Amino acid sequence: MSNGLKTFPLACGLRKAVGDQIADIVQGEPTALMDEVTPVTAELLKFWFQDDYVRLRTANFHDGQREAILHIIYAHEILKAPNLETLYREIATEALLDGDVLGEVTRGAHNHPKYAAKMATGTGKTWVLNALLVWQYLNHREYPEDERFTSNFLLVAPGLIVYDRLLDSFLGKEREGERDFETSDIFTNQDIFVPDNYRDAVFGFVQSSVVTKGEIGSKVTGSGVIAVANWHVLAGVEDPDFVPDSESPGANIDAKAAIESFFPVRPGKTTGNSLSTLDGKFTRGKPLLWLKDLPSLMVFNDEAHHIHTVRKGDQVDEVEWQKSLTDIASTKGHRFIQVDFSATPFNESGSGANKKQRWFPHIVVDFDLKQAMSLGLVKSLALDKRKEVASLPLDFSAERDGRNKVIGLSSGQRVMIRAGLTKLGMLEQEFVTVDPDKHPKLLIVCEETAVTRFVEEFLHAEGLSAEDVLVVDSDRKGEMSAAEWDVARERLFDVDRHKSPRVIVSVLMLREGFDVNNIAVIVPLRASTSGILLEQTIGRGLRLMWRGDEQIDEMKRENRRRIAQRLEPDNYFDVLFVVEHPRFTQFYDNLMDAGLASAIGDGIDHLTSATGDLEIVHLRDGYEEFDFHIPMMVRDREEELVAPLIDPLLLPRSRVPFSEVKRIVGSRDRFVSEDAQTKTQFGDYRVNGGVMTATGYNDFLSRMTVRITEALGGRRAQITSSSKKYSDLAAFPILQMYRPQLLGWIDTYIRYRFFDMEIDPLEDENWRVLLWDQITNEVAGNFATALVAALQNETVAVAEVNYRSLSEVRSISVRASSCIEMTKCIYPKLPVPTHAGGLERKFLEWINKDTYVEAVCKVNEYKHTFVHRPYLKADGMPARYSPDFLVRTESMIYVVETKADFAMSDINVLRKQAAAIAWCEQINELEPDQRSHRRWAYVLLAEQSVKGSIAANERASDLLDRTRLRSTEEKEAEQQIW
Repeated sequence: MSNGLKTFPLACGLRKAVGDQIADIVQGEPTALMDEVTPVTAELLKFWFQDDYVRLRTANFHDGQREAILHIIYAHEILKAPNLETLYREIATEALLDGDVLGEVTRGAHNHPKYAAKMATGTGKTWVLNALLVWQYLNHREYPEDERFTSNFLLVAPGLIVYDRLLDSFLGKEREGERDFETSDIFTNQDIFVPDNYRDAVFGFVQSSVVTKGEIGSKVTGSGVIAVANWHVLAGVEDPDFVPDSESPGANIDAKAAIESFFPVRPGKTTGNSLSTLDGKFTRGKPLLWLKDLPSLMVFNDEAHHIHTVRKGDQVDEVEWQKSLTDIASTKGHRFIQVDFSATPFNESGSGANKKQRWFPHIVVDFDLKQAMSLGLVKSLALDKRKEVASLPLDFSAERDGRNKVIGLSSGQRVMIRAGLTKLGMLEQEFVTVDPDKHPKLLIVCEETAVTRFVEEFLHAEGLSAEDVLVVDSDRKGEMSAAEWDVARERLFDVDRHKSPRVIVSVLMLREGFDVNNIAVIVPLRASTSGILLEQTIGRGLRLMWRGDEQIDEMKRENRRRIAQRLEPDNYFDVLFVVEHPRFTQFYDNLMDAGLASAIGDGIDHLTSATGDLEIVHLRDGYEEFDFHIPMMVRDREEELVAPLIDPLLLPRSRVPFSEVKRIVGSRDRFVSEDAQTKTQFGDYRVNGGVMTATGYNDFLSRMTVRITEALGGRRAQITSSSKKYSDLAAFPILQMYRPQLLGWIDTYIRYRFFDMEIDPLEDENWRVLLWDQITNEVAGNFATALVAALQNETVAVAEVNYRSLSEVRSISVRASSCIEMTKCIYPKLPVPTHAGGLERKFLEWINKDTYVEAVCKVNEYKHTFVHRPYLKADGMPARYSPDFLVRTESMIYVVETKADFAMSDINVLRKQAAAIAWCEQINELEPDQRSHRRWAYVLLAEQSVKGSIAANERASDLLDRTRLRSTEEKEAEQQIW
């Protein structure tokens, strides 16, 4: 591949096609892309990327992840390219004229949909994988005949660490041999990956469909499969001994050894030819055959640089990993989809000055380390240049004897390890003052396994205990046996949560997939010239250690600005230190030229504090006097109706005697009663031979009960003209729970009280009198009046309230250069933003002097989350916001929001205001002792009003009372007073 491919033509072409639409997708505006994808895909894209949903979440896809997802969906679902050549012709035609690009993309290995995501280590490739899997599965579930989609997936890892990481992502963390699905990425991040209406389907699919490498081809699944394997399964072997001594676990396997691992090739009656042995060896080939037989498959290759082809002159050879994928794809055509993830998707050819990088031809997104650093998605890099290292001509390789056997560490290696330990100790000492749960770690990467023993001995000699050091040893291929790995795995992946081990020692085993956050120092003893291994070594420490603290986030942004200006960072939050090694010089020079890395001077004359000017401020003594207790409604104040108690024998009598009614009604064979008010018929009563039909007396009682209760429920009093209408009306009653009692009371009333005599409705056609509209209305009226009187007796259920206190947050972080000392606050200091924090500073300094103010506190958006208030945005989408301050006086508690003048008329600011007023009104409805005998009010303060009040020598409390937003009832009451 010529150097022209370094521009990644597919990534550039897709960015042109998709990039201009991203802003509209985020804002929820119509776009061509959203119109061309399926409704399911459109719904997912809205949920993942639309601002209305993004604002509801604390974590979201970053720009690089979003670009990867959109590019692959666009290429596959809209362009529908069946192979790599067609994709080039659709989106990057000119690139086919460059060098041997056309010859490369038309090879058989690219004869299916194929996409590579070039994403820097630590930038969340697994999140992209999860999103793409959800996209494929839900579309296949909805459109099973659409050949673009599948529910069969294969996730391939290069080794045990990445393999286990993938199982963690889908099945959950393993604890004592059991995996907990609720700790899986797909479950814990469900608010990011899966819309509510699809969660049951997706979770059910994942839990029932994941198969491990040992279960492929034998475990039965329902609607599809998620097979997770390491590359050895594709090669047909589980024993990694067939891998030659190479830095790539995807390299070629000895053909003879591989064949012998499946079938015996020599006749005889030895154990190797026994039926049990033959069966066992055949079973090892089943996964490949089973995968090949699937009608469709989407393959995700994690750390896919191991798939690379090997060029020897004009000959292109595929490694075993890729050969197996090509074989699996041969039966599926364009229904085989390949997605490769790698921070370094290139091959290296040549050596020394002639070494070249040959990038994968199917790279559809390029989100490199420089972009990730500039956006603060990974740690900043610092090259630790110490005088004792830089000034001495040290040997950075281990000492060896005449037979090239390692016999000890060189002096240079010892100096580098001591430098790493010194830096680690400094970070430990200072970070513990900020957060005792943060435990920085030192990673030592050795040149080969034989060196690790000497490193471990040296660390113990330096005073480290056995618990302080974890050696993840391996054979020459960077692998461990299953038994060894089971012992090391749980401790290894829990290092972030524990103080020990402090130092991790490894060779190749941890070069990828070791995804922990607290690696803060790396000592690279490995003198590798491989660019892939170089970036992978750095990649082990790139994941962010500090998240979710406003002050620390601001300090990290300042670090990035300083590094871009060629200045040393002034704090070490999320800075990765690499002790200088000659092999890393060019790598760092490139990053320093881009303003993304810094060189740190000698520790003796360098006075930078690891924590900068950050201070941890704890609750002051006697904080209780200044605390705020926020009412959290468990149940609102309610008015509960007492169960009605009616004595039908005490109700009014009919104004017309029974004998008179009986004479007026007479004896007719059929009649229909009509309600005098609604003009609707009472019922379809038919009389045959003097006996009421099935729509008889009991039906009359039921209908009368419905009429009374529905009238009290606010609906038009009506007796329906048909049984169907009656059934529809009765299906949704207001007082349904009382209807059996009411029906019995009405029956008693008619039989014993209404006519001031006892009558039997079914005797001598007495029922006829009840169907006269005057009698019907009188019965209903008398009974309804009594029921209303009974329901007027009510009890008030006092609201049930829990309380959350601001003091639950025992400490906050502030910066000495940007904070206010407070006298009436639970914290002795409160932070203000370094940039654009002038209004907050003015307000705090002003209110701190007001003697009418009893307490004030700034709400910490990251920690006081229980104060967040929900509201509906202008477009109808739900959102949350955090008010700025709480202020308490003798009679009031103010919820204060400060805004610049230009923002006061923003429609969403007004919607926040309406929600906050409603919240305060809800609190004000509580009993006085449930709200500390104070009323709550919302105050929206504009910058000019604060400045004007200060200039006029007005008290802050007066401004709050004057500008508090009053409810309609309060406004009406004040108008009556005036």
